[in-house]
Amino acid sequence: MAQSQNTVVELTTPGTSFMGLSKYGNVMIGDKAFEFYNGRNVEDYIQIPWSDIDRVAASVMFRGKVIPRFVIMTKSNGNYSFSTKNNKQTLRAMRGHVPEDRLVRSPNFLDVVSAGIRSLFHRH
Repeated sequence: MAQSQNTVVELTTPGTSFMGLSKYGNVMIGDKAFEFYNGRNVEDYIQIPWSDIDRVAASVMFRGKVIPRFVIMTKSNGNYSFSTKNNKQTLRAMRGHVPEDRLVRSPNFLDVVSAGIRSLFHRH
């Protein structure tokens, strides 16, 4: 049985983990960690302590009205991609544990294309 790292739960919401195949379950934000528990297999879980999170990048569309998913970048274990029923509410709950300068917007398609075009002209 999975043991939660949190002693106080601030938010629990249905969510999806995009690690390999999509897994559906619950996201739990608490005082010590961000946790995802698979709905079908209790032993399939992801626990990320707040001290291990380097930054959180969110995909922002339509001037902040829609946030389809976010990525948690850790200091040692790579990147984890998630989506919840209400991503804005989830990111607001994370704001109390992750410094404001570590919550960033991920570049959208046009940003990536324009950066690529600019890099073509700035090469020597």
